[in-house]
Amino acid sequence: MGARVLERFPAGAPRGSWPAEEYAAARRAEGEPATVVMDLRSDAFLVVVEGVEEDSRS
Repeated sequence: MGARVLERFPAGAPRGSWPAEEYAAARRAEGEPATVVMDLRSDAFLVVVEGVEEDSRS
């Protein structure tokens, strides 16, 4: 099972600001099951849709 990254947000957002959560909430309001996960290697929050596999065939 894969996941598609919709957007990346740096972890250093201003205090009280949750841009990744706000973006994910807007996508959910549009019917896309977006969630936020932390990518520790890049120190960023990722908004992803899980279970979506990209078709790489031409």
